[in-house]
Amino acid sequence: MILYLAILAIQVMLIIDVIRNGRNQLWIMALMFLPGPSTIAYLVIEVYPRLQGNRHVRTARANVVAKLDPEREVRTARDALDLADTAANRIRLADALAGLGRYDDALPLYREATERGPLDMRTGEKLARAQFETGAAAEALVTLDANPAPSTQSDRDRHGLLRARIFETLGRKEEALALYADLVTRLPGEEGRCRYAALLLDQGWEKKARAVLEEVEGRMKRLDRQQRAAEADMYRWATEKLATLRAQG
Repeated sequence: MILYLAILAIQVMLIIDVIRNGRNQLWIMALMFLPGPSTIAYLVIEVYPRLQGNRHVRTARANVVAKLDPEREVRTARDALDLADTAANRIRLADALAGLGRYDDALPLYREATERGPLDMRTGEKLARAQFETGAAAEALVTLDANPAPSTQSDRDRHGLLRARIFETLGRKEEALALYADLVTRLPGEEGRCRYAALLLDQGWEKKARAVLEEVEGRMKRLDRQQRAAEADMYRWATEKLATLRAQG
């Protein structure tokens, strides 16, 4: 009975789709009298091509592909580089590797790409990030200082977050705290706030850290599960630290 109702519901939905989108009326007859084969045929011929142009569908499909085959973009980018050894293709491969956390492999590609021409802002930032992630914080700061000035606030804030992390690693804690305090007033997401709170805790500023973490908690409660999943590790860390601080009174 449940299966019959499910099939009937699918038939009705597809017939409505035929009428609403002005498809060939013969589909209605096919869906009514040959529900199995005609449903598959209609989905493949009529529905799937329309979904191809939907941005949300493309994004969801890309996310699924990335999870099922995380090396796919690396292979594609490597093939492109084999066909044409250009700076753009080197950056594409480096981006794919960096996206998987393979900064040791990405770093020489970024470096070679920047050596082929003037240092542009975005590539310079990627090079600095790869240097930082591979343990060369001082070198990353030199690269960031030599980088062309960002023209938009979002780019400036992204540079600022990387600079704050570099300062923190180099032991320049006060400069890092000042940068974090400014950045958290604008940055989307919670990475900046969590890093700020962690450094405040490291410097013994528990009360200030608790206030920042409570802000993270409040923002988290306004998000649905899917939105929270994007920064699940940050939220988990913030929740655990805040629980510890509250237990301490």
